[in-house]
Amino acid sequence: MPNPIIVAFMGGAIAMASLAAGIFFLRFWARTRDRLFLAFAVAFWLMALNQALPVLLGLPDESLAGVYLLRFAAFALIILAIVSKNVRPKGG
Repeated sequence: MPNPIIVAFMGGAIAMASLAAGIFFLRFWARTRDRLFLAFAVAFWLMALNQALPVLLGLPDESLAGVYLLRFAAFALIILAIVSKNVRPKGG
């Protein structure tokens, strides 16, 4: 059984890193206005929420709640953004 203090600490560290990555992509979006960067920023923020919610709500296992659906939504958003970027016609 993992130590709950270590699990909470690591969850917080991963959430903080995900928030920082989201801010990093938001900077690129502000500079380029490319929707791909905005999608990556939102996806990383969803992953941060995915890490923080089990700790904040005191859930012993994220698979017991629907929290893992946030991770699914983040990856689906990334996939949709990449597909949208590559399928869109390139000029006219």
